[in-house]
Amino acid sequence: MRELSIDERLNQIEDKISEKSFRENKGLGNEVGYYVFDYSPKDEIIVRNHLKYLKDKINNGNKGFHIIEFDLFHLMIEILTEQGYLEDFFELEKENGFQDCAEGIVETLGLDETNELNLIISKILETDLTDSVIFLTGVGKCHPIIASHNILNNLHQVLDSVPVILFCPGEYSGQDISVLGKKANYYRAFKLV
Repeated sequence: MRELSIDERLNQIEDKISEKSFRENKGLGNEVGYYVFDYSPKDEIIVRNHLKYLKDKINNGNKGFHIIEFDLFHLMIEILTEQGYLEDFFELEKENGFQDCAEGIVETLGLDETNELNLIISKILETDLTDSVIFLTGVGKCHPIIASHNILNNLHQVLDSVPVILFCPGEYSGQDISVLGKKANYYRAFKLV
């Protein structure tokens, strides 16, 4: 069977998320719908442009639902700015390098696995998610600081009312998620297309 092009795969998203059963999580054993749309990093701009088009079309149409996009990189910057730490992290990176800066951001945002106060998840949950499909984007822009599989694991524990789609510049096997070459176990999501 021929592998679908990125355009062919992207063009299947609208029909898939427009199905009422998709948004109600029917056919999945009634478990929460978490999905991954994986793609080659070289297709990043194509994916971004299509998602912008799709968001505009659905959110300005009358399909009975809307798309809420959370760009993980922009959330990270927004939270660090609100907390008053963004400039401090710029200085920390200049003085100590990227690794120390990244570790500090992970700790500040509560992204380490031992912390229950994950500020990215908290920010997502502040939003009214009624009648929506969530798009998680910006994975490559914030990698390796934000591990997308950790976001999905933490979100899975507290959000079960709407489908969530992670757009991942890498590969998802159904058992592992690989973002820009870094692999981690993750098996709770379905491949979207």
